[in-house]
Amino acid sequence: MRVAANPRANTNVDTPAPVQIPPAHTSALAPLREPLFRALWIAAVISYTGSWMQNIATGWLMSTLTMSPIWVSLVQVALSVPVFLMALPAGALADSFDRRKFLLITQTSMVAAAGVLGVLEITGTVTPELLLVFTFLLGVGAVMNEPAWQSLMPDLVPAPKLAAAVALNSAGFNIARAVGPALGGLVIATAGSGVAFVLNAVSFLGVILFLYRWKPAMRELPPRGSLGSAINGGVRYVRQDHRIRAVLVRTLAFTLGVSAFWALLPLIASAHGAEGYGIMLACFGVGALLGAAVLPQMRRSFSLDAIIALGNVIFALAIIGLPRAPGLIGPSACAAAAGLAYMANLATFNFVAQYSAPAWVRARVMSLYILALQGGLALGALMWGMLASRIGIPYTLTIAAALLCCGLLLTPGFRLKDVA
Repeated sequence: MRVAANPRANTNVDTPAPVQIPPAHTSALAPLREPLFRALWIAAVISYTGSWMQNIATGWLMSTLTMSPIWVSLVQVALSVPVFLMALPAGALADSFDRRKFLLITQTSMVAAAGVLGVLEITGTVTPELLLVFTFLLGVGAVMNEPAWQSLMPDLVPAPKLAAAVALNSAGFNIARAVGPALGGLVIATAGSGVAFVLNAVSFLGVILFLYRWKPAMRELPPRGSLGSAINGGVRYVRQDHRIRAVLVRTLAFTLGVSAFWALLPLIASAHGAEGYGIMLACFGVGALLGAAVLPQMRRSFSLDAIIALGNVIFALAIIGLPRAPGLIGPSACAAAAGLAYMANLATFNFVAQYSAPAWVRARVMSLYILALQGGLALGALMWGMLASRIGIPYTLTIAAALLCCGLLLTPGFRLKDVA
């Protein structure tokens, strides 16, 4: 496959110049005053909601097709594997071609996959094998889409509003996280999983319409080269940029710790039933929304490294209390605190990565960020699950909290701010 390579791969221009991140002077909702961002944000929340409906419906449908735990667990594998296979090529391709057209292709592919799967389920012809195939295709489409999607933010809002825009994008995802599963459960109960798949396909149309009508400023594309050289150019750039290396290392360290929350929350919530699990997830979402609201004020009062340190400590305390707090209110409050810290830290990492990377390599930088994020969550979940089976949930979460606190030791060598 021939794609565009890094035009500066063998020149001194590859050496990144220091980037001064602007101070925050805007409110959390300021990006919504930008018409382009507002239109895409609304469309994205609808699309995120459809994706959460799809996730719920896929797991439920597999459990109705087969009672095998292996087949049911393979659903999550089919969604996760594309991250490790496709994240780096996705970033290279997004930097090498017109990102708007590239996103139109990835969004349309996901519409097709979700729509066909919906038709197969409605007509009663879906099998466990077909369900996994189309789930994998949706995962590939999502991974191919993400680096280019993340790279759009600097083109939609002015630099002073970028941090708030990143936080609002994460807040929209968490709004969908709260609404999508509940709406998906209602649709499945009343109309079946196939209708949920079709609704997910429809949910992409708002984003597709935006991309079709949007006319971004022309971006000079680099000359043609191999896919491998494009990937190597992105990796080489990251190796030379201390701030982006810091983002990747600290994102990985943070997600390895916080993955214990996602891996063990269903087991903690099992004592309170499905309703209790839903309440805890909703509280996490509320905390994340609060984190998006207070993040601009935090940036005015604290350095980026101080925000990350505070987020690590809050999340550590939250997961220590999660299995020990009494009743349902206590764990729900811990989940809300975890949501606030999760949002503050990941939105900060995401913002620094986007702002620090120049346009010609931004998608490749974001693909490495996504790989660190998703890889940390996946590897951590496996690690904490195995450990919990041996020493129990409370002790496992205590160790995860200790790991988060130890992550602060990375700050002197991997600072996000004042990089020379």
